[in-house]
Amino acid sequence: MAKQYLLASDFDQTLSFNDSGLVLSELIGVPGFHDKVTGLSQINLVQQGAELSYLILHDPEFRRVRREQLMETGKRIRLKHDVALFARALDNLAEGYKFSFYVISAAPQEIIQSALEGIVPPEHIFGTRFRYNESTGEVESIIRASAGWGKITVLEEIRAQLGISHDHIIYMGDGSSDLPVMMHVNQHDGLTIAVSEAKFITRVARRTVLSDNAMSVLVPLLEKVLRWDSARIRRLFASYGLTLLEWEKMRTDMLTIQEAAEPVSDVPAPQLKAL
Repeated sequence: MAKQYLLASDFDQTLSFNDSGLVLSELIGVPGFHDKVTGLSQINLVQQGAELSYLILHDPEFRRVRREQLMETGKRIRLKHDVALFARALDNLAEGYKFSFYVISAAPQEIIQSALEGIVPPEHIFGTRFRYNESTGEVESIIRASAGWGKITVLEEIRAQLGISHDHIIYMGDGSSDLPVMMHVNQHDGLTIAVSEAKFITRVARRTVLSDNAMSVLVPLLEKVLRWDSARIRRLFASYGLTLLEWEKMRTDMLTIQEAAEPVSDVPAPQLKAL
């Protein structure tokens, strides 16, 4: 039997270049989206990642959003390069291995499904689900929000449905809303991949990959799961017509050093030897 793995991914700025809320605000002509999100973050009113859903429910300027506008937003989302190729590559990556690709995000489900139409099956997408008023079409309430700790619940439901062990989970994300699920996956010996250089996420993720191409996430997967060497990885990329022009492996120690107010007396000074 094939070894089965669950590969779960965030959406905004993990599979895309843009934030869904920013694209939606431009579509409906509402300025200052980032200011609104920053304000919500500063007062800790909503869980990180769920700011857009809160605005759609409570902000007067976002209350006019309808399902059709969410779907149109998805069509305007700028995906990272080769997302479709990445999804196809997972289907036949290596004999004896099966990778099931799911998207778990706090973004509205209609946006994600529209953006990934023809790439990821709708039943493999778990975003924030709204309940709509049948007569007005406006959002009445949230059925489920896949943000923060809510992502863990969704991930565990998928894992149980697939019948795989915790150490066969791979999760990739970019932001603070991914921290809880990354810590959960790490605790059970899964693989976590950050696609952002933000320090709060790279310190938690087991691997960090920075690229504008979605295929880049295959590198840590191939190294850690399939144990491939760099030559074999390069050959795989070449088989898809891609060349790894730059592949830098770096480990960076970031230090802040300050002189102590008083010398520490119990630390022996280095002895200088006469030549």
